Amino acid sequence: MYSDVSVILPAKNESASLRDLLPALSETLPGAEILVVDDGSTDDTRSVAHSASARLVRLVSHQYNMGNGAAVRSGARHASRDILVFMDADGQHDPANVSELVAKVREGFDMVVGSRQRRAQANVGRGLANRFYNRLASWMTGHRIEDLTSGMRAVRAPLFREFLNMLPNGFSYPTTITMCFFRAGYSVAYHGIQVRKRIGHSHIRPFRDGIRFLLIIFRIGTLYSPLKIFLPVALSVFAMGIAYYAYTFIMMHRFTNMSALLFSTSVIIFMMGLISEQITALTYQAHTRPENK
Repeated sequence: MYSDVSVILPAKNESASLRDLLPALSETLPGAEILVVDDGSTDDTRSVAHSASARLVRLVSHQYNMGNGAAVRSGARHASRDILVFMDADGQHDPANVSELVAKVREGFDMVVGSRQRRAQANVGRGLANRFYNRLASWMTGHRIEDLTSGMRAVRAPLFREFLNMLPNGFSYPTTITMCFFRAGYSVAYHGIQVRKRIGHSHIRPFRDGIRFLLIIFRIGTLYSPLKIFLPVALSVFAMGIAYYAYTFIMMHRFTNMSALLFSTSVIIFMMGLISEQITALTYQAHTRPENK
């Protein structure tokens, strides 16, 4: 039984896929709470969710489109169970994988992410972008991240809610929550899944949302590991100072004001990083794991 599980489905104009997905979830996860978060849909998403209400399906509605991340936050606030499972409502995720993710959470992990296999990526460009994000985030957090942007994951509810105020309203909530969990010292596991072709059109805009993902990685990295950002910048400016000093020494046999400015700037950036690192350490010194997860 899955009486301790809440499945949260952010949905915007996903009625076509929900007609098959909701019965499949109810059959695969007996006793689970299923929440459909309608994010300002203009189709009959709400009526499909209402018609499935007899199968423990609850509907949470936004009056207008607020974004995927906002829908996830609404679902997490309304869920009443101890384990939260997040899935895309577009038919890509197989309900059979939910039980596998939940089983690993019950084994003791704080969050289990459905890691999409390479051949399951939507296209070559998105697959390359995801690999770049994975490597960058892995360097930021110091942990290997297999799938930074996967929308399918199971997580302990109290721990997830600790970071609700950090989640953006857009499509990059998986990026934020993954990095937050790693940097907070919570255990994260990955479980390989295959995804199917989505039903309908994707709401992701590759260029705009790609830039947003990148900015969020740097924002979270700055918040949790400032020196990972400040130190490379300081070293780069210092190297520019060395190069410029070498040039002016060879050509003019003197030390210029520009070299002094570059050296002093690199020291200032490095000291800012040290101060930020200390503030971060003090902030999370009191951040302890709940006794009852």
